[in-house]
Amino acid sequence: MPTDSTTPGTATPPLGGGAGRGALLGAPAVIGVPEAGQASELFGDSIPVDLDVPVAPRRRTGAGLSGLTVADDLERSEKLAMMRSGELGSVHSWELVTAVDGPGTRLTVFLNGCPLRCLYCHNPDTLNMRDGEPVSARELLARVKRYVPVFRATKGGITLSGGEVLQQPAFAGRILRGAKELGVHTAVDTSGFLGAAMTDEMLADTDLVLLDVKSGDPETYLAVTKRALQPTLDFGRRLAASGLPGGVTSARPVEVWVRFVLVPGLTDDERNVDLVAAYTAELNEIRPGTVTRVEVLPFHQMGRDKWSALGRDYALGDTEPPSVELTERVRQQFRSRGLATF
Repeated sequence: MPTDSTTPGTATPPLGGGAGRGALLGAPAVIGVPEAGQASELFGDSIPVDLDVPVAPRRRTGAGLSGLTVADDLERSEKLAMMRSGELGSVHSWELVTAVDGPGTRLTVFLNGCPLRCLYCHNPDTLNMRDGEPVSARELLARVKRYVPVFRATKGGITLSGGEVLQQPAFAGRILRGAKELGVHTAVDTSGFLGAAMTDEMLADTDLVLLDVKSGDPETYLAVTKRALQPTLDFGRRLAASGLPGGVTSARPVEVWVRFVLVPGLTDDERNVDLVAAYTAELNEIRPGTVTRVEVLPFHQMGRDKWSALGRDYALGDTEPPSVELTERVRQQFRSRGLATF
């Protein structure tokens, strides 16, 4: 996520989506397979919509699940069946925010569940699917429909974040399809570790992928996330091949923003950074213009209280934010490869 984004439900900036179960802890549970379907089948045209939605620049509205109906009256078996089909998702919160998580005003939805265990995770309360609230695709798309005039005016849209979006591909697929039928710009914030769960149909419904490349060195990546780097690399290359003859089945190429969290003493090694920069440049060699933006996100301590509240040890409690000089050095490593870096 961008540097001025926020941890769901708070005023604390997060350091990217995609954190979860860990490479040494077994395979993640991926819920459901996306199904094709029309937005009209999900919520029809009869939903009353309030089109007077004031939005102040660079401010956010909404907190937690405010305004969304939680489907907490379902039997467990029914709930699981609906999650597998994508009719229901495990949702942490949503926010309406300007100038972060993609262009324009964004309705950012934080899903629960993630296969990584990032040392610097700023959303540790989104790691487990069981901790989220059941929200239907119909309910969430009704919320998207409400803000269509705002999205059109600001060239914004919906961003699915987490947690890890692709741990709930069926639900995410329904939201992306429904949003595109409403003419809304779509973005997915992901670590890419579960990129294989994103179908070609989902990619065709995705305008922008915010790809969190947490390290370029496999050993460093494992130390940071407890997972392997290769699935992320493979997913990025698949994104770069979208829209190419013989590439991903997509009506148009997918735009990518690469995000890199800069943690002193952990991810700041020059070789590690250069590996990320070289990989990012490679994506633009596969398809020129794939990566339109790189964001170097300086580590900070504003999320540590969440770890304490959850009774978990925060391994980076003594780590200081990177200096201005270090941050600029890292950004320059990306810029030296012709990448627009912020």
